[in-house]
Amino acid sequence: MPGRHVPRAGLSRSAVNVIALDLVDEGGTNGFGALTLAAVATRAGVAVPSLYKHVVSLGDLRRLVAVASVTEFRAAIEAASIGRAGPDALRAVADAMRTFAHRYPGRYAASQIAADPTDPADAELAAAGAEAVTAFDSVLRGFGLAPGGTVDAVRVLRSGLHGFIVLELGGGFRMPDDLDRSFEVLVDTLIAGIERLAT
Repeated sequence: MPGRHVPRAGLSRSAVNVIALDLVDEGGTNGFGALTLAAVATRAGVAVPSLYKHVVSLGDLRRLVAVASVTEFRAAIEAASIGRAGPDALRAVADAMRTFAHRYPGRYAASQIAADPTDPADAELAAAGAEAVTAFDSVLRGFGLAPGGTVDAVRVLRSGLHGFIVLELGGGFRMPDDLDRSFEVLVDTLIAGIERLAT
């Protein structure tokens, strides 16, 4: 629940992460980018130096939040695709992705951050990201794509869905037409494109 207060005695790396996750969602689509150690310290009821017992820097905190966000995002995708295959699985995953973004806008933004493959500090984030991509791969497996086409399909799928979601959350769609219907059309178009790749 957003706005939770963690007493000083209960402060830990995990508790700091929970506070940060709440803060990024409260900040909406810009919450992750606006995350500061000062905001976390204020919410925790401690001075900023006290946080350094649990996180070494703002960069460390941001990685912590990103890893947790990617992990939750992957879990949502996997849960949506259980027992489904092909277009049915893709539609369920698309809906889950959009729902996650609306429920946790800050975490959604954090889940889209790619790890730096040359930075050892990003190893955990890279591993979490790889698992998320694998979840998308599993959904696309039902389309019978050639091995070389899977990467293209994942990129097309993520780009299309992410673009719609970011525009929607940012107020980019102001016309009165039904957004749910437009989202369905987008997903149908993506499915048609992926099926074409498979041929």
